[in-house]
Amino acid sequence: MNFQPATRMERFPTSIFGELKKAAAVRTSNDLPVYDLSLGSPDLPPAEAVRQTLSEKSALATSYGYTLTGTTRFYEAVATYYKNRMGVSLDPETEIVQTMGSQEGLVHLPLAFCNEGDIVLTTNPAYVAYDAGIHVAGAIPYYLSLDEENGFLPDIASIPDEIADKAKLLILNLPGNPVPALPSDSFFKDVVTFAKKHNIIVVHDAAYAEFYFDGSGPKSFLATPGAKEVGLEINSLSKTFSLAGARIAYIAGNAELIAVIKSLKSHLDYGIFEPIQEAAITALSHAEEITDNLRRVFSERHHVLRQGLEELGWKVAPSNGGMFIWAAYPYPMKDTEFVFHVLRETGVVMVPGSIFGTEGDGFARIALVKDVDVLKEALEALKTLQPIEVG
Repeated sequence: MNFQPATRMERFPTSIFGELKKAAAVRTSNDLPVYDLSLGSPDLPPAEAVRQTLSEKSALATSYGYTLTGTTRFYEAVATYYKNRMGVSLDPETEIVQTMGSQEGLVHLPLAFCNEGDIVLTTNPAYVAYDAGIHVAGAIPYYLSLDEENGFLPDIASIPDEIADKAKLLILNLPGNPVPALPSDSFFKDVVTFAKKHNIIVVHDAAYAEFYFDGSGPKSFLATPGAKEVGLEINSLSKTFSLAGARIAYIAGNAELIAVIKSLKSHLDYGIFEPIQEAAITALSHAEEITDNLRRVFSERHHVLRQGLEELGWKVAPSNGGMFIWAAYPYPMKDTEFVFHVLRETGVVMVPGSIFGTEGDGFARIALVKDVDVLKEALEALKTLQPIEVG
């Protein structure tokens, strides 16, 4: 047999994380230290009450049926969370839809609204799932740069009218992955005005909304006047509540758009395991106390790693939130070559910026997923890196 993959698979290269893991395994096999700061997988455990709920509900014989579109209790918990934490009122029946993690929601969402050849506005660099969803739908990405002079926010005013008028979606992610820029009220207001003018659906990925370090509170796009007229917000319990493996998230916002997504979802899955939904309800119900600890831990990690890298000559993108450091390294190498060189020489594992877009070359994304003591050890290891000469 001569099996050939579909030509669309050419748009989905092998993930670099597997290659990084292999290279790290070589050091481990030689009893050399490895400091894995690559994958954005939370290292903090879920709160005890969340784990207890999952354990108790999983033991029930009645917990193993289909849940289809999700439980009423879950939707009510999301609505209550948004009201208490963001000041946003949501109708749990019509303005929220459950997804099996934000990755699933983000990849499938363009299928619901884009025809082949439609334009989707996204950023460069950006989280890789955005491009995946755009390509699955057969749409065409139009990239907006994330430049330091613009505070690493996309410059929507730079989009030509002929592009904006043809665009179906605008995808935003603030604080972002890989660039942890924070949104402002004025920026979101400009987005709403822009979307209304050009009849564009806004999709805000708020996976890191609770990762703010200045005490200002989580910022939701849906809290912006007029936002529910034009858009959606997707949020996950993976990062904030350390439920990455449980795969549970939701999309909230415009009821008409939510109805379309619900229709698509009815053909994709039969719902999320009910004990996971119950665990999510417990997490959302204890959000403030859980996220207070989250911010304390990640704020300290961010400060230590940023300061240490800057002392080594790295140029760190300024941020007061997020789960990552985005930094330009002071060595004359392409980012992928540099990352593997650093891994081999020091054991520090990070992600080359170019996997998030062409404008990520020369940068590395570093996840704040280790204790402060481990981050300090990683910084000491980086100090041993010898000057690099490119022949």
